[in-house]
Amino acid sequence: MLSPNALMQLEERFGAHNYKPLDVVLTRGQGIWVWDVAGRRYMDCLAAYSAVNQGHCHPRILAAMMDQAKRLTLTSRAFRNDQLGLMYQEICELTRSHKMLPMNSGAEAVETVIKAVRKWGYTVKGVPPDRAEIIVCANNFHGRTITIVGFSTDPVSREGFGPFTPGFRIVPFGDAAALEAAVTPHTVGFLVEPIQGEAGVIIPPDGYLRQAREICRRHDIVLILDEIQTGLGRTGKLLAEEHEGIEADLTLVGKALSGGFYPVSAVLSNQAVMDVLRPGEHGSTFGGNPLACAVARAAVRVLVDEGMVENAAAMGAYFLAELRGIRHPAIKEVRGRGLMIGMELVPEAGGARAFCERLMTHGLLCKETHEHTIRFAPPLVITRPDIDWALERIAKVFENR
Repeated sequence: MLSPNALMQLEERFGAHNYKPLDVVLTRGQGIWVWDVAGRRYMDCLAAYSAVNQGHCHPRILAAMMDQAKRLTLTSRAFRNDQLGLMYQEICELTRSHKMLPMNSGAEAVETVIKAVRKWGYTVKGVPPDRAEIIVCANNFHGRTITIVGFSTDPVSREGFGPFTPGFRIVPFGDAAALEAAVTPHTVGFLVEPIQGEAGVIIPPDGYLRQAREICRRHDIVLILDEIQTGLGRTGKLLAEEHEGIEADLTLVGKALSGGFYPVSAVLSNQAVMDVLRPGEHGSTFGGNPLACAVARAAVRVLVDEGMVENAAAMGAYFLAELRGIRHPAIKEVRGRGLMIGMELVPEAGGARAFCERLMTHGLLCKETHEHTIRFAPPLVITRPDIDWALERIAKVFENR
């Protein structure tokens, strides 16, 4: 077997340099734990950006994948398969959705919803051709396509990639008055994350989503919640919208929809919007394939059957309270909901990356975001003793700084 350094050198030599990972080479995972090629064990406190909410290599999802892979993996949507309808029914019933459109990645789901909402605006709301506008929030993260980075406010995401797709208006996150002021007769949708993950686990003021829901209803605007990171249990509810007792018109899910086994995403919709798409107007060769459907069905079942959503609520409250109990001048704030937690450091601390590197040497894998924030987002199967193990090491890193 090649050494860790040799494997990293291969990445540097032959791979595009569009990521800056921590220097750990992983080879195996189980539950909340991963092992590197030298046999060292680490607690995964990122969960692949919430794609492995169910834990690494969950046996029930693995069994479903293997069983389906032996029978049928791909037909394209030119033909029907025996898994697609069952996935539609189970996920729509669980999330109280009318319709579901399956895709592969989160970015594809976002692109899909942009197309669908624009088409709805023209055919139902009566917006003049090519004038539809979608309102988005500053510091958003919805993916990496040209259209999506075009309405990002992150210079690193945008610089050197223009020209960009028009038709988007940007407002401050968490500001309902700014949302209302941005509405025009051409506004067809409001696309927002319930919690901004990549921005540093930014939680809006209480009542913001309820206000947004009312503004959208009053102005005949489609409310679109990007729950690709926050959804499927991460915040202690199946969907983060439940914290404010609302229902979006369109909801985007992905990542944990497959438990980390296979790229699966989806647009969950009310009937009014999804019914504007006709055959030939949108699709994907792999979207809704039988392997993806079988995996997604199993991934959602284990979330519910094994109480992972409830565990995220309980363990997240404990983890958050204990992290807030770590007193250190480098720590500015600890915030979160469920097992989606951000620890923001003061600028004088020298950046979160160095802390993540030190945490790695103590057996914790975390990731910095927006330079000064460490994210703690372990799989939803974590237990209180596991959290105590992590807290002991996090405290040591700050004590020994």
